[in-house]
Amino acid sequence: MEHLKKHFIGRALALLFPLMLSYHLSGQTDEAIREAFRNSYQYETAAEYEKSLEELRKVYHEDSYEINVRLGWISYLSGNFNESMAYYNRAIKIMPYAIEPRFGIAFPASAMGNWDFVLNQYDRILEINPNNSIAMFRTGMIHYGRKDYQKAKEYFQKVINLFPFDYDGLNMMGWTYTFLGNRNEARIMFQKALYANPSGASALEGLNNLK
Repeated sequence: MEHLKKHFIGRALALLFPLMLSYHLSGQTDEAIREAFRNSYQYETAAEYEKSLEELRKVYHEDSYEINVRLGWISYLSGNFNESMAYYNRAIKIMPYAIEPRFGIAFPASAMGNWDFVLNQYDRILEINPNNSIAMFRTGMIHYGRKDYQKAKEYFQKVINLFPFDYDGLNMMGWTYTFLGNRNEARIMFQKALYANPSGASALEGLNNLK
């Protein structure tokens, strides 16, 4: 019986040792990753983006959502837009229902003037999260910039339905109504915008233009 007991304990330890080793190595890796993130944030604050990137490249894992998102952001700040999009695309592949990397990838895409791609990302965000006011507002701004005021109005209207006292939504609705020729509606929107921000320069300009 004693022999069997020793045999069982021996086998149990033999099975447990690799798990303990794996846990130890995982702990070391986790500590290294946290240190890399810590250093990366410090370098970002100092606008030393290449050093910030290098810290994370030391611990890079292709299947790490967090590292890919972080590298996407720092690559964007450093002006490496194609590289930024590649990292964000990996993050999207890892977490396809996350809206965070889709907002992220819109930055380098917009910097390159790829507005159709940006709109596609905002459309996807609104499929996942239909009441996301940031995606609504930015979509409205793109249509406004394209002078598609009727389309812009649809999105700004959704924003102020969710946030009736939001300066930006009210102000942009005022400008949209202005270009649609709806002067009375535009005046009301600008007045409400100025309730939210009495010194809002854009709304003041819009209201003066209607006099």
